[in-house]
Amino acid sequence: MLQALSGKWTDTHSEEIKRGITIKLGYADAPIYKCDQHTYSTKKQCEKCEEQRIVSFVDAPGHETLMATMLSGAAIMDGALLLVAANEECPQPQTKEHLMALQIEDIKNVVIIQNKIDLVTKEDAIKNSEKIREFVKGSIAENAPIIPVSAKYNVNINYIIEAIEDVMKTPNRDNTKNPIMFVARSFDVNKPGSDIKKIVGGILGGSLKQGIIKVGDRIEISPGRLISDKGVEKYIPINTVVESLKTGGKSVDLVGPGGSIAILTKLDPSIVKGDQLSGTIVGIEGKMPQLWNELKLEPKLLENVIGSKDELKVEPIKKGEPLMLNVNSATTAGIVTTLEKNKIFVKLKRPVCAEEGSKIAISRRIGTRWRLVGWAFIKK
Repeated sequence: MLQALSGKWTDTHSEEIKRGITIKLGYADAPIYKCDQHTYSTKKQCEKCEEQRIVSFVDAPGHETLMATMLSGAAIMDGALLLVAANEECPQPQTKEHLMALQIEDIKNVVIIQNKIDLVTKEDAIKNSEKIREFVKGSIAENAPIIPVSAKYNVNINYIIEAIEDVMKTPNRDNTKNPIMFVARSFDVNKPGSDIKKIVGGILGGSLKQGIIKVGDRIEISPGRLISDKGVEKYIPINTVVESLKTGGKSVDLVGPGGSIAILTKLDPSIVKGDQLSGTIVGIEGKMPQLWNELKLEPKLLENVIGSKDELKVEPIKKGEPLMLNVNSATTAGIVTTLEKNKIFVKLKRPVCAEEGSKIAISRRIGTRWRLVGWAFIKK
């Protein structure tokens, strides 16, 4: 689907190619063009096609074992394309979980794509569409358009682009606040055997929530990296300089909120390779949000476990219970240390850098899977 929209195949990791599923977050930028003759497209097809804006796509996994990765990706999204297969029963457990995740992350701009219409009859496609509409009733996607599509044969792709333009308006951004960038990926672009004089520093990929970052800025990355100090393990922030910036496939002098960005740093590539810094936050030195080693939460629990084939009730959270928490683009685990009336205290295995009031998705282990069971806000 993303290749049909952007021209880029984002499943490039060796395991993704081997297994045929998305595992890591993928990225693709695409301009949106419009003209009377060609309506909407991501390719300029004639001289009258006018560029409307450039959009950044984040390809999040749909597989049930990779919900944490999907939630990390949702943290940097302004809208969502919810894919449903026309040749499968709707809703699938994963689709329920993803819709709930969008609800928890408060992503209200949704376009539903009914893909694979080439594999069913017209009558079955209509029945499937009716089931989709029934499924999203009462949710944030209740009024979302449903676009029947065949990505394989490039059918109705222009209607998806038109729906993106109608539903997902560019939000108002605040460029005056201290910059906060959610890091979703970090990697080393140097090839084995590279000349040492030509080696470049590590790269951070993600999106700015607010503020502006410029080439030459001294930035801080928090919570940073794990070190051992006199036998005690702790995280220390990393400081570095912005060497260059990229967004929309172009090198720029500064970046603001909206769209995916890449920061080339002076960091040793070994520090960033393999997404070691994914889930961290980037900001200006000395102007970072708080670092939390323990969280006090007032959890809002769902009635039923989402994503499970069985209708399981969500039990109250217990003392000593391990939880998986997603805040911004970070995923961490924690143990419930104290229970109070409507409150829980969670000791984190890995600290998170986040503003007070940030929303957290809460998952608990049910059987062999982590399942989404509720949400909360960070409070002092």
